[in-house]
Amino acid sequence: MSEMNEHAHLKRKLGARHLNMIAIGGSIGTGLFLASGSTISTAGPGGALLAYVLIGIMIYFLMTSLGELATHNPTSGAFFTYGNKYVEEGFGFALGWNYWYNWAITVAFELVAAQWIMAFWFPEIPGFWWSLLFLIVIFAINAMSVRTFGESEFVFSLVKVIAIIIFIFIGFATILKIMLTPNALPFANWTHKDAPFVGGFQAMVGVAMIAGFSFQGTEMVGVAAGESKDPHKTIPLAIKQIFWRILLFYIVCIFIIGTLVSYDDPRLIQAASSNNIALSPFTLLYEKAGFAFAAGLMNAVILTAILSAGNSGMYSSTRMLWDMAEEGSAPRWFAKLDKRGVPMRALYATTAIAALSLLTSFMGKQEIYNWLLNMSGMCGFIVWLGIAISHYRFRKGYVAQGYKIENLAYRAKFFPFAPWFAFILCSIIILGQNYQALLGAKIDWLSLLATYITLPLFLAVWLSYKWIYKTKLIPYNEMDVKPMQDDES
Repeated sequence: MSEMNEHAHLKRKLGARHLNMIAIGGSIGTGLFLASGSTISTAGPGGALLAYVLIGIMIYFLMTSLGELATHNPTSGAFFTYGNKYVEEGFGFALGWNYWYNWAITVAFELVAAQWIMAFWFPEIPGFWWSLLFLIVIFAINAMSVRTFGESEFVFSLVKVIAIIIFIFIGFATILKIMLTPNALPFANWTHKDAPFVGGFQAMVGVAMIAGFSFQGTEMVGVAAGESKDPHKTIPLAIKQIFWRILLFYIVCIFIIGTLVSYDDPRLIQAASSNNIALSPFTLLYEKAGFAFAAGLMNAVILTAILSAGNSGMYSSTRMLWDMAEEGSAPRWFAKLDKRGVPMRALYATTAIAALSLLTSFMGKQEIYNWLLNMSGMCGFIVWLGIAISHYRFRKGYVAQGYKIENLAYRAKFFPFAPWFAFILCSIIILGQNYQALLGAKIDWLSLLATYITLPLFLAVWLSYKWIYKTKLIPYNEMDVKPMQDDES
């Protein structure tokens, strides 16, 4: 193990192509390959597509907001730092711990999903061992230099991108084949029974949370900014490319699946409830196209996707914990770096939380999977709320102190509508996620706890810090809105 050094610095070794693939790696995982079937079976093809479009628009606004913040102040602390500087110290403190916890448990979530994937090939081997093996692999990659991490993530993400492009090509070829068949109804699944919209408002809200979970990871650009080369140029470029690529992948894939697979297909419903990769909507489409080997092929691709998303999640949460320790909001012990600039102690702590996936040996896989999914999804929306609030207040403070908007290295579009839209939509999805649990004759407390546990935890951390340190909302004219100087070490 390399010697720890308190005065070492994070290394700016990530280029634009690394930033692109880190964000793609974090956001294209089980949410697309497994959860997409659940969205269509729950809300129908139209409901699923609308949910992804709405969340996609919101993500676009949030990414431009983050782009303005990250180019002005590139730091691995990202949301924690912005909350501290532009909102209130307690808010930044809670936001930073929420983000660290979010991606640490997302790594655990991906490792639980890996158990289902490996059971396809090796059903006799307990899932515990697969989670442990992949946790060791992800830890080892993150323990290397940031350059090595960036290259590994580039390769992982490239495999996913190629697989999705092939899927899109086969999907459209299948649709065109149907259109050319006499008396065929190519869009019959969009008008089948209650389609295209199924399940009403509650289904839409639930699907929006799944869609939001699927898009989580796009904000990793903000964290990676602290280790990117020339962030004033690479971050805006990465944000523009990342959003449109990810949105295209999700929207086109949902359209193809909704067109070719009926929302009430028993196999789709079973896949949504059992996470059986052999019944994945991607696999179902390959079968329709006549590829018998689809299940095995998609198994390998989804395993790569899981490793990629877990790899990116481990990176982001580790950097957030290190930055909080640097700023005094986490134990100073985590602020140590080794000679290569890797925060090993923060990596150990994150790995310990990710090891929650090993609890599946003592509890059911489905129960652990559902709890981790609910907690991670809610954490992600809280982070996005934090981005919207921080950007809105930063821009107001920047102008209030006499700075000109034209001098910003990158300017977010549609201000102030964009952060307000993101704030309102995030709030509706968070609060409406499981409102029906309160409407029955008997309140389902366990369901409410599984859904909302992250929200009271966030508020408790924020308000406790605020009460102990007597912090107040930072006035616009007192904000530190000066641009951060680059450190090229």
